[in-house]
Amino acid sequence: MTSSSLVDIQLKVPSNHLIVDLLGERDAHLRHIEAAFPDVKILARGNQIDVHGRDADAAMVRTIFDELLILVQEGETLDDDRVLRVIDMVRRDVPAPSGVFTEAIQVGRGKLVRSKTLGQKGYVDAVRENTLVFGVGPAGTGKTYLAMACAVEALLSGSVRRIILSRPAVEAGERLGFLPGDLAAKVDPYLRPLYDALYEMLGPDETGRLMDRGTIEIAPLAYMRGRTLNDAFIVLDEAQNTSPEQMKMFLTRLGFNSKMVITGDVTQTDLLDGRPSGLRVVGSVLRDVDGIAFVELTRDDVVRHRIVAAIVEAYERFEARRAEASSRERG
Repeated sequence: MTSSSLVDIQLKVPSNHLIVDLLGERDAHLRHIEAAFPDVKILARGNQIDVHGRDADAAMVRTIFDELLILVQEGETLDDDRVLRVIDMVRRDVPAPSGVFTEAIQVGRGKLVRSKTLGQKGYVDAVRENTLVFGVGPAGTGKTYLAMACAVEALLSGSVRRIILSRPAVEAGERLGFLPGDLAAKVDPYLRPLYDALYEMLGPDETGRLMDRGTIEIAPLAYMRGRTLNDAFIVLDEAQNTSPEQMKMFLTRLGFNSKMVITGDVTQTDLLDGRPSGLRVVGSVLRDVDGIAFVELTRDDVVRHRIVAAIVEAYERFEARRAEASSRERG
């Protein structure tokens, strides 16, 4: 059979309830598939979906329906974003896209967090399988949120006894002492995204209780020096704003029965005076060390508003053009 052959494919759906969920309200999910494959004719009749088109495209449409049906049968809710991501993964020949959405992180009683892209699933798998993981990527890829979810899961399961969360307060530099209030008030603006994630997963009351007991600790990077962190899940966020010396200091805080996740975006460094980012340097130093994983997320893993992915892509094109222009000037 050649790639230009026309084929007819039939897909039987077990029940009327499932086919309604599969096609979406007013066939909204079906419309997304039709838009992605305009040369393929799709007809839904009763519990059967007929697909007619060139063999390669028709086979992809069949695979999309199969993967979406798996999600529906496992009780997952389909929405526009999820359907579009399955379409994209099938077109990129990603194996078993439905598996990306079905593996869950337990972050509370009956509350689950799920990866939404293949890159995110690989990131979560790496966190579960390694002692130290670096999650690097642009805004909106879920680096911090998924690291926090894995930390909460480890705490609730008893794998660790505490969670320690840290960020560098770069903008304040050495001037924290001149800011009003106690230590918590001084660093609170820099740590607010971590609080927000905890509140969403555990709720404000439970988060407050665990923080009062010291089970969850949130502290600026500067206050990590001299400590050894045992039985802990440790997350360092915004690590692109660490110096190489700060990064080494933080990594050597790792104690027994502990796990570390370091997240950051090397394209958004706020360090002054051209100082190198510790997140950039560490890859060259630790890339080949056993038990350490480096996961690079891309704009394909952006899960915020879809325009965020477009913004990331536009900035990547801009930086590429600027680098090319700079290269020509030097040449």
